[in-house]
Amino acid sequence: MIIFPAIDIKNGNCVRLLRGDFKTAAKVADSYMNTANGFVSAGAEWIHMIDLDGAKSAVPKNTDIFLDVAKNTPLKVQVGGGIRTLETAELYLNGGVSRVILGSVAVENPEFVKTAVKEFGAERVAVGIDAKNGFVAINGWLQTSSVNYIQLALEMCKAGVRYFIFTDIDKDGTLTRPNHGKTKRLQDEIAVFGGKVTASGGIKTLNNIKTLKKNNVYGAICGKSLYSGTLDLAKAIKEGRE
Repeated sequence: MIIFPAIDIKNGNCVRLLRGDFKTAAKVADSYMNTANGFVSAGAEWIHMIDLDGAKSAVPKNTDIFLDVAKNTPLKVQVGGGIRTLETAELYLNGGVSRVILGSVAVENPEFVKTAVKEFGAERVAVGIDAKNGFVAINGWLQTSSVNYIQLALEMCKAGVRYFIFTDIDKDGTLTRPNHGKTKRLQDEIAVFGGKVTASGGIKTLNNIKTLKKNNVYGAICGKSLYSGTLDLAKAIKEGRE
């Protein structure tokens, strides 16, 4: 299982949110580059980065930061937030980013996702499914759609998507453990298509990582747990690899 240490960017700063509420943004590090290099030192191969301003405005806002990490660290960078056009996806992927995350656009324009997978390949495109009470939230989590999270994943699998990032918004930033039930159900449902789920939201301890691994989940995104010290990144990476 892959461990994805996370950096969320708002106004150029490394922040964390509670349940996706922009009003709760709290700065967690002074330097995104120093933070990324710290992840490298702990043994990370991937980093998960989100443009919070981009997610809210539907236009990328912190592009230079993500490209800087992609170009100047050995990390494979996974980026989401505000990616609504093939040109934006291409900008990131040609700039050294390994994988782009398509979120709201998967609900609003599923044909775009299908085109992106054909254009860039299934390995380089992930769909972010952020759910509240089982329904997909969009536009920086400011709106909740009528689309069930499992339904969306199955539709995206048929469009060629293989990588999914599942966030239970009620768990995000809470350090109360992931929603193991919903995460496992999603992984089980899409396994027949070769779908792979990365869990996000609520991860606090090494035991959470062990449970996700036991449930055959592909990856785990760790943010607040690393900044608050409840999870040791090096130990989590070791657990994921064993």
